[in-house]
Amino acid sequence: MNDIHVRLASWQKDNAELRRIREAVFIAEQAVPAELEWDDEDREAVHFLALEGDYPIGTARLLADGQIGRVSVLKDWRGLKVGDALMHAAIAEAEKRGQREQKLSAQVHATAFYERLGFHSEGAEYLEAGIPHVLMVRHSD
Repeated sequence: MNDIHVRLASWQKDNAELRRIREAVFIAEQAVPAELEWDDEDREAVHFLALEGDYPIGTARLLADGQIGRVSVLKDWRGLKVGDALMHAAIAEAEKRGQREQKLSAQVHATAFYERLGFHSEGAEYLEAGIPHVLMVRHSD
C-alpha cells in the first residue's frame, strides 16, 4: 500500500487500463451511459494513471483549457489518498502548462474533497449523466 504513485499516461498505449478503471467506476458503479463516458476529448487530453506497484488503480485527465475530469479510483483503493495524488499531479501539470485556472465538474458528494485541494464552487447545481454536479474552480498563485 506504500507504493502508490502517479504517472502520465498515453491514451493510445494505456487505453485498456484507463478504460477499465473508468468503466468500473463510472459505467458499472454509477450507471453513467457509455456514450456519455467516452468522448473525442480523450484523444487530446493529458491522462494520469495512479498505480500501486505496477497495478493501475485510478485515473484522471486534463484538457487543454485547464479542465480536470474523469477522476476515478477503484473501490478497494478509496480513502487511501489516491484521489489526492491524482489531483496533485493534474494540478501540477496544468500549472506547468501555464493554466493558472483549473476547473472541474464535481459530483456534489465530492465537493469537500476538491475544496481541500483549493477549489471553490461556482454557480448552481446541475445534472450530468443523472448525477448532481457543481462547477468548481481553483486559481494558482
